[in-house]
Amino acid sequence: MVSHRRPTQSGLNRSVRATVLSAAAAATAAATLTGAPANADPQDARESAVAAVDRLLGEAERATERYNEAGERAESLRQDAERAQDRAAREQEGVNRMRDELGAIAGAQYRTGSIDPALALLLSSDPDTYLERAAALDRVGARQSLTLDKLRRAQRALAQTRAEAGHALAELERDRAAVTRHKRTVESRLRQARRLLASLPPQERASFDRASRTGRDGEPDLSGVAPGSPRAMSAVAAARQALGRPYVWGANGPSGFDCSGLMQWAYAQAGVALPRTSQAQRYAGRMVPLSQARPGDLVAYRADASHIGMYVGDGQVVHAPYPGAPVRYDPVGMMPVSSVTRI
Repeated sequence: MVSHRRPTQSGLNRSVRATVLSAAAAATAAATLTGAPANADPQDARESAVAAVDRLLGEAERATERYNEAGERAESLRQDAERAQDRAAREQEGVNRMRDELGAIAGAQYRTGSIDPALALLLSSDPDTYLERAAALDRVGARQSLTLDKLRRAQRALAQTRAEAGHALAELERDRAAVTRHKRTVESRLRQARRLLASLPPQERASFDRASRTGRDGEPDLSGVAPGSPRAMSAVAAARQALGRPYVWGANGPSGFDCSGLMQWAYAQAGVALPRTSQAQRYAGRMVPLSQARPGDLVAYRADASHIGMYVGDGQVVHAPYPGAPVRYDPVGMMPVSSVTRI
């Protein structure tokens, strides 16, 4: 499997060059790979292929995080809409009860007050009792009317909330569909670039491949590594259990993961709730210098934090790299580190 990360020496303070271009530039670069002139220099063609894979993999990760963010926002808004609907239903029940009560009062008023109040007072055999009842009836009617008016205003407000929530939810669903379409475009370009790389001779292909240490050097040597907090070490243990499981778009375990999904799942096993996206996860704790990283710290990559892994010690992170690559160990300096967060 060819990677978009460059070979690096191990160590906390080493990093490699990142390629950050727009989706349009990445697509254009990948699209030109198969149409290179016949007299193009083979070395240039190989370097162009690797550069295209670098760009496309970076763009794929960004698309995944946008997809995750859209899904998270949609779920939050869906819950808000459901709560609004529940409140509206309860308020509607209250309005219905008040209407029934006012209907009964109106009937009583009609039966006892359909004639002029002054005449009714003159005809009453007990004027004092009549006045007390009339005043009480007026007070009840006024109070009920005010309550009904308040409930009607609340109902109108809730109806507006439901309408706004429904509109926003529809917008988010459309956004998510757009992100999904973009993801498919990136996958298509990625397959194109990989086909070109696969056409290279094995020895040349291997020279560009920074393979995972897993299966070659085994697990990192964690002897002498200062342990993190108990919950951090529980998260590390969970992440190590996920080694070898596939990268899956938008997945947060347990059978497959994307980069932020692995972090969320691993810390969930330790009883800690993390946000869904890598951008939000970088702010889920206290930031520390890379030189002070401990096992369990989250390492965000690129300026936009579009990729994230978990530091495990010995200059290594465990992460879900990209589509087609399983959860594995890699040097912490595989890409430029933007932040280190201690949960």
